Amino acid sequence: MLWITCPTCGERPVSEFRFGGELPHVPDSIIDADAHNLDWVWMQNNVDGITTERWFHVAGCRRWLTLRRDTSTDRVV
Repeated sequence: MLWITCPTCGERPVSEFRFGGELPHVPDSIIDADAHNLDWVWMQNNVDGITTERWFHVAGCRRWLTLRRDTSTDRVV
């Protein structure tokens, strides 16, 4: 089971959290503002490896946190 360390509540099981999505990286080659926003919102990389994600502690302090997770091993790094 995946355990996430909440800065407010400490280490908690993943069942207390809601996944908020990965923090996307928009390529520098996209300079148009509309295209940049489109890429930010809709283009997910689905990385097989370490990615930065947002999680919401829905059953605890109800705060957002950012963490880095290895998607290939499903472990917080």
